[in-house]
Amino acid sequence: MATRRRSPILGVIIPLHTHDRSEGLASERSILARLILPKDTAAEDPFDELNGLATTAGTTVVGTVVQRREHPDQTTYLGKGKVAELLGLIEMQNADVVLFDNDLNPSQTRNLERALNIKVIDRSELILDIFASKAQTHEARLAVELAQLEYSLPRLKRMWTHLSRQSMGVGMRGPGEKQLEVDRRLAEKRVQDLKAELEKVEKRKAREVASRSDTFSVSLAGYTNAGKSTLMNVLTNANVEAVDRLFATLDTRTRKWMLPGWGPILLSDTVGFIRDLPHRLIASFRATLEETRHADLLMHVADASNPAVLQQISAVYKVLKEIGIEEKETLLVLNKVDCEGAIERVKSIQDRYPNSIPISAHTGLGIQKLAMAVSDALTKNFVELEVRLPLEDGKTIAWLASVAEIMSKQYNDDHALVHCRMPSSAAGKLAGHGADIRVIAGKIPIAAEKSLPDSATFLPSASDEDHSHATTEPIAGGTASGTIGEVA
Repeated sequence: MATRRRSPILGVIIPLHTHDRSEGLASERSILARLILPKDTAAEDPFDELNGLATTAGTTVVGTVVQRREHPDQTTYLGKGKVAELLGLIEMQNADVVLFDNDLNPSQTRNLERALNIKVIDRSELILDIFASKAQTHEARLAVELAQLEYSLPRLKRMWTHLSRQSMGVGMRGPGEKQLEVDRRLAEKRVQDLKAELEKVEKRKAREVASRSDTFSVSLAGYTNAGKSTLMNVLTNANVEAVDRLFATLDTRTRKWMLPGWGPILLSDTVGFIRDLPHRLIASFRATLEETRHADLLMHVADASNPAVLQQISAVYKVLKEIGIEEKETLLVLNKVDCEGAIERVKSIQDRYPNSIPISAHTGLGIQKLAMAVSDALTKNFVELEVRLPLEDGKTIAWLASVAEIMSKQYNDDHALVHCRMPSSAAGKLAGHGADIRVIAGKIPIAAEKSLPDSATFLPSASDEDHSHATTEPIAGGTASGTIGEVA
């Protein structure tokens, strides 16, 4: 006969199960719970996204409980009646864990576990668990561990409740309190070590990205499972994993894309975003998102087959704003238009985002139009120049040939005149190093513009003027003159 006890919250006798919070979620039977508040935007299926998260975590969903309230219950988040309903469902389905689509504070989680005698996981902890299971690289594992520790620190007390069952006596007083303090100090020290290590990773990643500044880069961003990896495979033959699963990609992958009529550019696929993505996770993955921050263009990929696509688009723009890159030129790409109901949905999306481009990465529909749009967007960042170089400066002439479109060359007795078009960032680097240039069309970064006395005259040579301001800075608000896809 199973051991039983009285629930302190509900006042009823419940079976006594044992559960260990250190165990993973895989192979467990889960019940989904959600509290919908007046400000929440509920989809047709309020558990659509949570069900996907639960499945990705490896659990089997055996039931759901939803409640609408004006505000959460301070003690158990759900009302007392719903907690009782949840308890009955747990016993009926022999569930192992309750997964909430809300963020709970430590006391609410502790009270629910006491009332239900089962493990309770909130939305942030579930996402962190998924990230921990998917992290493959050293960088991703560091980021996930930091986010998990910062999440767990205020919750350490409930992780040591098993010590309260120990018999107390001489030499045994307060073991739980002592262990808690030891663990807290160890966790805080580990957090500091992880932050220091991630800072080194960020600096290394920044140097790596900066070393590729001569090549145009495009970064794929978007809601998780929108089809970014599939699109990357189509454009670059990258053969990266592309599966119908949330958070299949955690690490940035960069491949060369031969853009038709343009040439090679770099295309990066990054971690997908999601509604209410934990802030700790965003901060921890700053190194992973370095490619996105430094890209010349963002391709925001949205799933046009999802009924909640507008909410997903807004959620992505919200995360982009949080990491400080919302001003970057963005091309909104509506993927999966070959799916049922997507065409009608695309029409309503384009009413709000008229410059968005519908495609199907699966069938190839719209890919050519997408490539043309990317080409047009990148062209906005070009500058037309006439560069005057000494004949013996073969290194700079070769560099121009690698980063610019050479329109004409004229060789004189002691110098060469090169008429070319190049990215504004490359033009800024050229001006910052003291090259004699004349701007014919376009703009170059502000720091380099300070070196130009007049667009119709050449710069003095490097020997005649101090060029200590070689570091270039982008124009405030980015080098782009506007956005292709509107920013919500």
